[in-house]
Amino acid sequence: MSAALAAEIERLAALGDAAPRAAVRGAVEELIGRLEAGTVRAATPPPAADPEAAWTVHPWVKLGILLGFRFSEVVELPPAGPLGFRDKETYPPRPVGGMPGVRIVAGGSAVRRGAHVGAGAILMPPCYVNVGAFVAGGSMVDSHALVGSCAQIGGGVHLSAGAQIGGVLEPPGAMPVIVEDGCFVGALAAVVEGVRLGAGSVVGAGVILTRSTPVYDLPRRRVLRGGADGTLSIPPRSVLVPGARPVGDPWAREQGLSAGCALIVKDRDPGTEARAALEGVLR
Repeated sequence: MSAALAAEIERLAALGDAAPRAAVRGAVEELIGRLEAGTVRAATPPPAADPEAAWTVHPWVKLGILLGFRFSEVVELPPAGPLGFRDKETYPPRPVGGMPGVRIVAGGSAVRRGAHVGAGAILMPPCYVNVGAFVAGGSMVDSHALVGSCAQIGGGVHLSAGAQIGGVLEPPGAMPVIVEDGCFVGALAAVVEGVRLGAGSVVGAGVILTRSTPVYDLPRRRVLRGGADGTLSIPPRSVLVPGARPVGDPWAREQGLSAGCALIVKDRDPGTEARAALEGVLR
């Protein structure tokens, strides 16, 4: 059935403004329902037998989300207590009742329509999960953390306070940000722009990862950069901290300037496990 929906969305997207509004709304509503159920995703992981293989991007999913923006009006949304909202009618916040088993702590968090949050996840206030995102069960999204459009968050992930997981809607074929199972993203860290964070990795507080960030892998004496597909892949169980490197320009060197980078200082070990563990009582 996904193939039929994909073909319909691609057909409607090719028609542009001439697409029949009723057909667009029907296709977008079906897509939203499947995204929320987790049966359709903007990108799907490799098979368990080959966990380090590439993820598969599904551009038609982003095309459908973009159609939803293009063919909907900005309207007044139902208030949430004293808070009022005005947004595209297609993507209001999801009601709590539509996310069974998800713990949403009071204080101003929102999950936009078209996002999946699995049972057992915990959302601390205020946080935001945008359209197309997938948050697997058992993960925690802490205060002031963002899960951007179409970001893929695995199970048992902890996004600490202020962590920013970037969103990607355009171009439709671009790889969304991926944070695989068991990762820990520290406070005020950012993982954006085509980064794939391997399972079990730990990103220290304040680390910024983009596809153009050089990552110096100290244990293996190599530099990781974005590949031919534009994806920066961080190996599983890496432990990253902020770093700096000298700037090559002579004048910059005279000024003592350096540019930011990230360092893999070690692989995850029992000591890291203890520091990154989420207390069971919180669950």
